[in-house]
Amino acid sequence: MCAARRILQGFALAFVAWSVSLSAQAGARLPMSSFSPLGPETSVPFGWFDFCQRYSGECDDAARPAQNIELTAAAFRKIESVNALVNNQIEPVSDPQHAGVPDAWDYPEDGKGDCEDYALMKRRLLIRAGFPRGALLLSVVKDEHGDGHSVLLVRTSRGDFVLDNLADEVAPWAKTPYRFVKRQSQENQNVWVAVGAPTSAPMYVAK
Repeated sequence: MCAARRILQGFALAFVAWSVSLSAQAGARLPMSSFSPLGPETSVPFGWFDFCQRYSGECDDAARPAQNIELTAAAFRKIESVNALVNNQIEPVSDPQHAGVPDAWDYPEDGKGDCEDYALMKRRLLIRAGFPRGALLLSVVKDEHGDGHSVLLVRTSRGDFVLDNLADEVAPWAKTPYRFVKRQSQENQNVWVAVGAPTSAPMYVAK
């Protein structure tokens, strides 16, 4: 069996374990967020463009109506479990160290990666768990130091939440320390839109 398949099977088994471990939280009150403001269409990150050259089958799909996740207690537990699982299964390594280039978006199938690799894996697992692709939006942000970073923005019936490799908690987007720059469109994953008023995007994302 190839190494990549073993990694994915390991994720699948660990995902079941995480889901079971969180089942006791079924009675917890569901969080509430707001919706991030939608801005105009903007530039596509080079990392996504490069990713699509290597995974064309995952990028060549037609536009579709926007969908939000109906945020039930079970859905939120599953989202939490995927976030914590990937955060705890992947070793953080920068792109220059790992891939020998400043910015490389890829699945962390060797168990290593940086921020956008975590986000891609969370997106893949949530899609496989039945969540709509159009509600799972790769996003580029600036941290409190102005450095580029990438997270997965999850759009739900109770607002937008962030899955971040730097935090196991799934947080409302406006309660993170980040300034959101842009994200994928809900209707077309190959179109990117500004979040709020357009702002300059970081050249690379790291962490």
